[in-house]
Amino acid sequence: MRIVVMGSGGTGGYFGAKLARAGEDVTFVARGAHLAAIRAKGLTVRSAIEGEFLVTAPAVERLDGLAPADLVLFCVKSFDTETAAEIIRPVVGPGTGVLSIQNGVDNEERLARILGDDRVLGGVAQVFSTIEAPGVIAHALLGRILFGEMRGTESERARAFLAACGRAGIPAEISGDIVRTLWEKYVYLAAQSGMTALTRCPAGVLRALPPTREMYRRIVDEVIALGRAAGVDLAADYAAQCMAVLDAIGANAYSSLHHDLVHGRRLELEALQGHAVRLGERYGVATPMLFAAYAALTPHLDGPPSPPGR
Repeated sequence: MRIVVMGSGGTGGYFGAKLARAGEDVTFVARGAHLAAIRAKGLTVRSAIEGEFLVTAPAVERLDGLAPADLVLFCVKSFDTETAAEIIRPVVGPGTGVLSIQNGVDNEERLARILGDDRVLGGVAQVFSTIEAPGVIAHALLGRILFGEMRGTESERARAFLAACGRAGIPAEISGDIVRTLWEKYVYLAAQSGMTALTRCPAGVLRALPPTREMYRRIVDEVIALGRAAGVDLAADYAAQCMAVLDAIGANAYSSLHHDLVHGRRLELEALQGHAVRLGERYGVATPMLFAAYAALTPHLDGPPSPPGR
């Protein structure tokens, strides 16, 4: 299967490397020192679960002149969605699927406006992996993909990617209701990312202290209310399910938002808590905890805040 990985960071680099190792025709899109390192030495994955392995595959910054892909694994940060959509245009042919593996619930709509409704699939990656150094991906937890066509149908391209994941040893599943699947992740991620970033504390601390546990639960409740206002069929006990996940995950689990915050990087705040606050305004749903998280993290949106007057 001809696969282009748009965004070869923690998520795209990890899954793309596993697909390349299994013999799929993978091209990585990257930039800067990461791109140079992949070209020079290949892409190394250091996994706490699977050990270390190295793959060599084409790595590019632009896709002009390349043949159409069967599937684009679209793994950029949410704030780069529109720019990256334009970059992949040269390899999006009549049958190409563009599988968004991103944080948030509006990336698929934004991609569809640029590339067309029939191109876009939605997906959820259950994984924690990061760029450890240029050309090196550190994989700490999990490694599963849930994905599907936005209309809920099961397509030939979805089945083909499912088979590729099977060959690569990637646990994967086609979702019959990917919109609900995206929202299920969004509910949990809005709470986990917001609370780990606000407190700079991992799951073990958040669940142990009554005030942080209560704020976590209130964020979960607010996002569930937003989902139901948007017409998403979330389970009646979904809040309890989210809290059960909090209790089950590793005590040292943080989030990508926390990782970016402590490393002084731009935050996906607008796609997570910011989008939720705006949905609350649209649907008339109160979001006081989400607003508190959004307001408190806004000074760090584009990296460390500068003092006034600078």
